[in-house]
Amino acid sequence: MNALIIEDEKAALRNLKAIIAETGYEIAVVGETDSIWDTVEWLKNHSMPDLVFMDIHLADGSAFEIFHHVDITCPIIFTTAYDEYALRAFKVNSIDYLLKPITTADLIQSLDKLKRLEGKVAAEEPGYLKLIRELQKQESYKTHFLIPAKGDKFIPIAAEDILYFYIAEGNVKAVDVNQKEYMFPQTLDELADSLNPHHFFRANRQYILSKKVIKDIDLWFNNRLSVNLKVPVAEKILISKAKVNEFKEWFTGN
Repeated sequence: MNALIIEDEKAALRNLKAIIAETGYEIAVVGETDSIWDTVEWLKNHSMPDLVFMDIHLADGSAFEIFHHVDITCPIIFTTAYDEYALRAFKVNSIDYLLKPITTADLIQSLDKLKRLEGKVAAEEPGYLKLIRELQKQESYKTHFLIPAKGDKFIPIAAEDILYFYIAEGNVKAVDVNQKEYMFPQTLDELADSLNPHHFFRANRQYILSKKVIKDIDLWFNNRLSVNLKVPVAEKILISKAKVNEFKEWFTGN
């Protein structure tokens, strides 16, 4: 795998190269740039690398300026000391956003993520075009909802604060980390399509569960699973025999 490093701090550059060597991945650093315009020139005069490591604060400004001048079509791992640009980073081809000081474990996790994504799309389409679409799809999942409330108001709620969605008396509701309940206008099918499947699982026709709400799991009759939550629920949540393997893979992150 060929990589371009965009970094204007010599110490940070040395540290990143040392960490790359420790990951066990075969990565050849084919270019090093330290400014917006050096990077633009490099990308215009070289083949697109397989991966870019990109610092955000460069000597001549923000690295996001680079995207106004060249089209970077490979995956990007952002490496920065600032956390306020994470959302903007994921609007481009970012697979991860690492905060300095970066550790070997951090980078291995990012590269493992890239490897999983590559494996997922390799059989469907060669190159990175499909991978980029997969990344963009992931970042299009809902992170927040606006829930209609009385008095012509909307209540904002973050998806990460929701423990589970369920249907009661024909209505779709959600329970958050404070065990507050909200009525949702969407159907469970619509919510299942809009939520990040790494964090939420459609257990059955009545429930969508967040990974963080699961307390433990019991083996149940007919090779089913009974999922116990960290908060009380009115009924038993069962995973059908047909979905057991899918549930296990989702929960373990495989």
